[in-house]
This record gives sequence, structure tokens and C-alpha cells, in this order.
Amino acid sequence: MAEPLIVIGNGMAAARFAEELAARALGRYALAVIGEEPRLAYNRVLLSSVLAKESSLEDISLKTAAWWRDRGITLRYGCAAQSVDAQARTVCLADGTSLSFSKLVFATGSRPIRLSLPGAALTGVIAFRDTADVAAMEAMAGKGTRAVVIGGGLLGLEAAYGLRKSGAEVTLVHLMDRLMERQLDARAAAMLKRAVEALGVTVLTGAESARIEGEDRVEMLVLADGRKIPTDIVVFAVGIAPNVALARDAGLKTARGILVDDGLKASVPGIYAIGECIEHRGRCYGLVEPAYEQARVLAFRLAGEDVSYQGSTLATNLKVSGVNVFSAGDFLGSPGTEEILFSDPGLSTYKKLVLRDGRLIGAVLYGDTADGLWYLDLIRKRACVESFRGDLIFGRAFATAEAA
Repeated sequence: MAEPLIVIGNGMAAARFAEELAARALGRYALAVIGEEPRLAYNRVLLSSVLAKESSLEDISLKTAAWWRDRGITLRYGCAAQSVDAQARTVCLADGTSLSFSKLVFATGSRPIRLSLPGAALTGVIAFRDTADVAAMEAMAGKGTRAVVIGGGLLGLEAAYGLRKSGAEVTLVHLMDRLMERQLDARAAAMLKRAVEALGVTVLTGAESARIEGEDRVEMLVLADGRKIPTDIVVFAVGIAPNVALARDAGLKTARGILVDDGLKASVPGIYAIGECIEHRGRCYGLVEPAYEQARVLAFRLAGEDVSYQGSTLATNLKVSGVNVFSAGDFLGSPGTEEILFSDPGLSTYKKLVLRDGRLIGAVLYGDTADGLWYLDLIRKRACVESFRGDLIFGRAFATAEAA
């Protein structure tokens, strides 16, 4: 008899876990996936393309309804899990249904952080995290609409891009001195800023938001230095926090995220967690690739294989506001490291490689990111690159040809 396995969450991590498990041990489990959003799992990274009218919701779906059905997976979406009884091994859903499990996987993802600014409760102040947020922004935005996006990380840039493409006049406000400071060095960030401004977005860095003003709805964002930005919409895109409330209420140990070991086991036997909701070895990951690595490891483990999750090398390989950017590892460098640089402003291309003791430990690419995954592989393997160091900056084709 198949063992009942429930996954709470129907996002990217859950979909990848279902795919990996289906390829290895689906017959061993009666798998049920519970999702709060009223739709099939989708690629959250592409939400800005939906806002910009470059893609539809159907385009960004990860799996069709037939895919889930053909594999015998019970899919309940639009019906949130309300509580988990870890002792009775049951999950209670919002419609009153109670489901029993032998094993349970939390894949509850994260929630957007909303700044506690005065005026943050006004109509027109929203976050940018899911399809409901996109629908709200579509209803408010359009030609001539004024919008302010607070946050110059990936989410903020994507929101600004989508709003601008929809016809809104957009101002991007960022507290730090450069855009995407966690993924890019100063030079790459400066190039990105120019590219975003070329789209017609006003970019203000080193700008602290103080309050939001308006009567019934938002009318203005006021900065700490007194500058006032008239606006019809304010979008919070200042980061995410792991969704741990359900797990914490069920008695699982949590800190910033649900605490898991190298087997992705939570503190209660038979319960696991993957994706943005977890904390592993003191780290929370807010990127897709670590979630996919965790999904793969857990699927292998539940299929009976002895593998473990050792953590992830952080890497970003995305198109931001129409520009390809990539970063991985220790791209800022530190004492004892060496840097190899290549810059061609005419082609809007910039590359920076960071080496220590003959090994690549970090990389930043702007514009031309074709070799990003190859650099990431070298970083992860701690491969010695001395034999082709002279060609390393020119990419895999040159470096491997010389090495051969």
C-alpha cells in the first residue's frame, strides 16, 4: 500500500520535488500537494513579464493539469492548509477537510516584507510577490499612472520594469548605494542603473523612505531627506521572509526559517522542509536554484538513497529589466584574492572573475552571461584554473581549447 505523503505548498520548490519524486519513487507514495493560491504552480521569476504583457499566466505555468493527473498526484489548490497536528499526523484545510499523512513536506515559501511606514495601509500600497499582486498592479497601472517601487533588488527591478512596460511613470527608490548590492559589484550595478534609466525609470539610490501620504489612497512618498515624490501606486519590493507560522504552530523548531538538518528533516520525525521556508546551517536561501537542489536531495532520500544537502553556492543568472546578469560565489573578493577584469562599454559587457590560490571563487557577468554556468561549475568543484588562466575571462570555448 502506498505511503501517504503530503506537500504543503504548490510553488516552484513543490513542483520540482513532485517531478523528482515521480521520476524515482512515486508508486511508493500516495502524493498530495496542497496550495493556497487558486492556480497551478507557476514560475514566480517571470511575473514581471506577465505585468509587462510579454507573457500570459498560462505561459508561466510549470506543469499542466494533465501532468499532475497522469502521475496520480492529488492536487488541491486554492485551499490553504490551516493547521498541522504533528502527533495525530493530520493536516486540516481551510474547507474543513482533514488529510492524514505518514510523511509531510513543508514547501510554504516566503512572504513579502512590508515596511512599517506611516501611511503603509493606504489604498494603492501593495507588495509584488504573486499573481494576485500582478492583477492588482494591472488594475491600477497604465499610461500616465505614477508609480514608486521601493527596493532595488531583483524583485524591485522586475516590478519597475513591468510597470514601465505597462505605461506607468516609474521611480525606483533604493536605500543602498547601488542596485542589487547582494548580487553585483559597483561597476556592474552602475551599468545596470544606466540600463534601467534608459527604459525611462527614474532611479534614486541612497534614498530612505520616511512615510506615505494621502487621504483615502496614496498620493505621495516622502523621503527621509525631505524629497517628495507624487505617486498613485507604491510597491514594496524590499525582500522576503520565510513562511514559518504553520510549522511553528505545529511544534517544529524555527528561527528565521524552519530548521532542517542535512537530510532536510525538521525537528519532528517524518516531517521535512524545502525551499524558501527553511533555514539550513544558519542560512536562508531566497533563490530558486537552492530550492531545486533541496527538492532533488529530498526526492532521492525518500526514494531510499543516502544523499545529503551540504548547502548551496549562491548564484544569480537572470535577465533583469532586459539585461542579462550573472553572479556567483565570493564576487566581491577579500584580502588574498586576485581579480581578472574585462570591460567593453560599447557592447555593454563587463566580466569580473575572482581567484584565490589558483581557483575561481567568484564571478560577476553583465551583458554576456553565456559562460555563467560554466564558471559556477568551476567554483563549485574548486577546480584549479592555472593551466588556462590566460583565457579564463574569454569563456569556456577559448579556455578549454587552449587547455586541450
